[in-house]
Amino acid sequence: MKMRKEFLPFAKPSVNEAAIADIADSIRKGWMAMGPKTIAFEKNFAGYVGARYALSVNSATAGLHCSVMSLGIGAGDEVITTPMTFAATVNAIIFAGAKPVLADIDRDTLNIVPENIERAITERTKAIIPVHFAGLPCDMDKIEALAEKYGLAIVEDAAHALGAEYKGRRIGADRGARHLSVFSFHPTKNITTGEGGMICTEDEELAEKIMMMRQNGMSKGAWNRYAASGNANYDIFFPGLKYTMMDIQAAIGNSQLAELDAFNSRREEIVKYYMNELSDVRGIILPKRAAWDYKHSWHIFTPFVDTDYLGFSRDEFMSRMKEKNIGTALHYQAIHLFTCYGKATGMEKGSLPEAEYVSDRIVSLPLFPSMTDEDARDVVTAVKEVCAK
Repeated sequence: MKMRKEFLPFAKPSVNEAAIADIADSIRKGWMAMGPKTIAFEKNFAGYVGARYALSVNSATAGLHCSVMSLGIGAGDEVITTPMTFAATVNAIIFAGAKPVLADIDRDTLNIVPENIERAITERTKAIIPVHFAGLPCDMDKIEALAEKYGLAIVEDAAHALGAEYKGRRIGADRGARHLSVFSFHPTKNITTGEGGMICTEDEELAEKIMMMRQNGMSKGAWNRYAASGNANYDIFFPGLKYTMMDIQAAIGNSQLAELDAFNSRREEIVKYYMNELSDVRGIILPKRAAWDYKHSWHIFTPFVDTDYLGFSRDEFMSRMKEKNIGTALHYQAIHLFTCYGKATGMEKGSLPEAEYVSDRIVSLPLFPSMTDEDARDVVTAVKEVCAK
């Protein structure tokens, strides 16, 4: 039975009128491609996370692809990552011509286990892509120690982790050579540009490669060529891609970045309410704390459905929530259980038991800054009713 008149989605972006006016300004001025607003957004973003370079792209998928390619990874190479991630993480490895190798997770943190990474390292391993799941940072000290020990690069998939911190440092802050972090600005993320992403690094050589790679390998972008102070001449150093962000996206991003801390604070308030109100509900298993020092960005709130206790599946739980007009989402089915990635990794059901346990039970409850207290109460009430036996 529906408990709300209007459907409550699991996520919803918050874009203010100032951002909409800035989009209109870009359109009226006739400069909608990558230009001054994108450059300003990169500068502001670098300042926020503490990165030497922040390089905008048209999606986090593009950011991951550029990052892997900039490291010279290709055919015959291997890159280790987690099975609990979106397809883009693994696609970036495959697009580069390399083989994705999956290392199992810890079911409490949902993050890749460093000891499992080390067991997966071979002479063909070139990089590690840790994913900060839901906004909880991975134990980066241990992962960086492995990278140094075996001479590996690191590409942090930080799509969920804007505003998160690991031991007092923001995710995306400078962490050395051959180290990159990639963020997402999809509409469900902590801030949005509609679509878009950002690559952060302090490695000057990688930054210069990515600057050219994202614009067809060209030495100059359109703004450098066509603006009043620009020069039309340019060179092409290697075949590149078309992955640049537009000023009409950056117009939203600059506004969103100014609101990020407030957005994340509201997310945390809602999570605290969920954790308190659902703490004694049989049938739902709440997220656990990690052992290391961190600040969570709470991109998503992902409890487990206790299928053994309830006697029905996670998918049935989601269906019953939808009947009450409450949206949920699935983040994620373990990647090796998809036909495509089972073939690419050589892994099948039973290969990664912790990820598979999580994959069968995880669910994302509604979480976004414009949620009202009444919305949150409706979610809690719905969960309690679905879990009642």
